[in-house]
Amino acid sequence: MKNPLNIDSVWTRQIENGQQPSGDDLKKHLKQVHDNNAGFTEALAWKCRDDNGNNSYELLADVIDRKCHSNVLDLACGSGVLLDLCHRRYGDELELTGVDMNDSELKLARERLSHTDIKLNNSMAQNLNFVSDLSIDIILCHWALTLMDPVIPVFDSAKRVLRESGIFAAIVDGDSDMAPGYSEINNIIFKHVCQEHPNYGRIELGDPRVRSVEGIHELATTTFNDSKITITPSILNFNAPANILAQEVAGFFYASFVLTEERHRKMIIDLESYFLSHLKDGLSCFYMPINLLVIKKGT
Repeated sequence: MKNPLNIDSVWTRQIENGQQPSGDDLKKHLKQVHDNNAGFTEALAWKCRDDNGNNSYELLADVIDRKCHSNVLDLACGSGVLLDLCHRRYGDELELTGVDMNDSELKLARERLSHTDIKLNNSMAQNLNFVSDLSIDIILCHWALTLMDPVIPVFDSAKRVLRESGIFAAIVDGDSDMAPGYSEINNIIFKHVCQEHPNYGRIELGDPRVRSVEGIHELATTTFNDSKITITPSILNFNAPANILAQEVAGFFYASFVLTEERHRKMIIDLESYFLSHLKDGLSCFYMPINLLVIKKGT
């Protein structure tokens, strides 16, 4: 059985030694995390919802317009949650395709989508050579753009395969200061990570510009300079008992997986203590900031 924790990769070792990891090092690190923890992002992401009751998968699916979209590509589809949602919503009205670089995630997606004819491909977002030019109506990307490095080739690939007036839509990290308690929770996690990996956090996973409104707009404009670009911030939340929140939240942050079991246990205790100090009617709440990026090509 694979150990979900204590991920020891070239990427982590490079950071520990004060060196600059390469994009290939990052790819291998992400592969190792997902091989050992396939499907881990969906648990908390599905439960965190906005004031209208929508989670981040549903916010992305809402971008689809059944009147003008028939061909949909899910970029970094992971375990197939978003594809499954789109299929349940729209059925045979849509031709759905998923792409992910991780075989372990794609295995889960194939199991989840075995009752459908959805096509799944193992490939990088920077190289969609199996997709014809101007053939896709809409590209959806759930919480993966943040991790893609380099990111400009991702936009270049998207622009090539999108039809005129096609849409690229992505959920990315929002401003942590907008979500109550998010920075405190992040600090708890990184306090423990830095106990074992003092340089962790010096270099962020992926391109840090994706994590700000100004940065993501600048990156998108580099490729889609003739397009309409909108970025909509939102706060999602999940109410649960403190012990459940501690486990769920820890399981969403990549940093948690580089910890030893003993350090991970201590981190969970600190997270639970934080949530216990913020109870309301017996429950605590985790607030998650997001941005919804929508690019309409050539408008």
